[in-house]
Amino acid sequence: MKSAVETLNPTRVRLTVEVPFEELKDSLDAAYKKINQQVTVKGFRKGKIPARVIDQRFGRGAVLEEAVNDALPKFYTEAVNEADLNPLGQPEVDITELKDGELLAFTAEVDVRPEIEIPDYSGIEVEVDAVEVSDEDVEKSVEQLRGRFASTKDVERAAAEGDVVTLDLEAKVDGEVLPDGVASDVSYTIGSGELLDGIDEAVKGLEAGGEATFTSQLKGGSAEGKDAEVTVKVTKVSAKELPELDDEFAQMASEFDTLEDLKADSRKRLENMKQYDQATQAQERVLEKLLELVEVPIPEKLLEDEVNTRKHNLEHHQLGQMGLTIEKYLEFQGKTVEEFDAETKEQAVKGIKTQFVLDALVNKEKLGVDQEELTEHLMRRAASSGMSPDQFAQAVVEGGQVPMLVGEVARGKALAVVVEAAKVVDTNGEVVDLSDEDEETAAEAVETAADGDAEGDAEEAK
Repeated sequence: MKSAVETLNPTRVRLTVEVPFEELKDSLDAAYKKINQQVTVKGFRKGKIPARVIDQRFGRGAVLEEAVNDALPKFYTEAVNEADLNPLGQPEVDITELKDGELLAFTAEVDVRPEIEIPDYSGIEVEVDAVEVSDEDVEKSVEQLRGRFASTKDVERAAAEGDVVTLDLEAKVDGEVLPDGVASDVSYTIGSGELLDGIDEAVKGLEAGGEATFTSQLKGGSAEGKDAEVTVKVTKVSAKELPELDDEFAQMASEFDTLEDLKADSRKRLENMKQYDQATQAQERVLEKLLELVEVPIPEKLLEDEVNTRKHNLEHHQLGQMGLTIEKYLEFQGKTVEEFDAETKEQAVKGIKTQFVLDALVNKEKLGVDQEELTEHLMRRAASSGMSPDQFAQAVVEGGQVPMLVGEVARGKALAVVVEAAKVVDTNGEVVDLSDEDEETAAEAVETAADGDAEGDAEEAK
């Protein structure tokens, strides 16, 4: 077999392959055997029909076609390996010559991973938010904990912000009560924003037995998106009673003996959360700086496939699970179809570029992934998917996704190398030491950059 490579552009090549006919022998034998099992010829047992009879009865062309279809993947793979290419996707194959007994010639055009030169990244500098926890932050955290231990007491007065009210609701559209528009004994905390727009204003000032009518756009149900006339009746008003903030509360709500110890622990937890956020912010900003340093040509077909995949996942998975249509999503986002398409393409380009650059960095730094790192990553991915580690691992193996997970871990390690070499300062001008941050955090930053913001926007739309 002879092969040659022609570079069409930085991300696409054309392979020209010539195969002497004798190298098709195994595929020809397999073709005769296959046809033998599929046809019957009077006077011959099934599977025992001579090749000359098959040629006479069914045509040599049919045998050649079967043999070539069998042989092409093998010769294409040999040509790819010989040229040391990294193909992306399936090739477009064109048989240019087929001479029985002499020669098979074909071309194969395919997108390839571009050659990327990683520049010196040691000069990258980024600024991140400082880790600052105020007394107000601590008080807010303790108040949230206090609210979880609140009790309620029925009161005979007008409902006010923060009260828990029991409601009967009736929704009408065009004067007709909706079949799913009636609800009784609904418990609602005024100001929580968990029910309909406008309900807070309607129930404030009402005592038990009071009614009000207001107009609101329905967020779900048979008349989702339509304006409804909603009648609300307050059947009970209850005031929240918060426990006293003292040592007794600390002992009830936590493992600490004093309120001061509880507050100190809250401060420490808030600091840890902000340090994690700071590390993630640093990694994302370092990655952005790295991508700015590198020119990466993007294969057109790969980009087209990535854009279509992102649209499909958003519409049929993320939005579908939330009961949203793409139209509702765009309405919520205030975007036109053209703006959505442009943003999706931009996110896809960034995702592909991120993968290419970090994969090149993995090769340059000769970074490997051991079993412990892969297991840790698998556990985290399982937790985020809502599956048990065993279930997730089985799904990964059955779906042939192990190389994908290995790639995610390796790219996280590559980004961690760049972050460690970068200069990171906070908004106070202090140098931030991220040497202790694990590579899993970097892997999350890589996934965020690769996936874009559509999922977060979808969650907000819900």
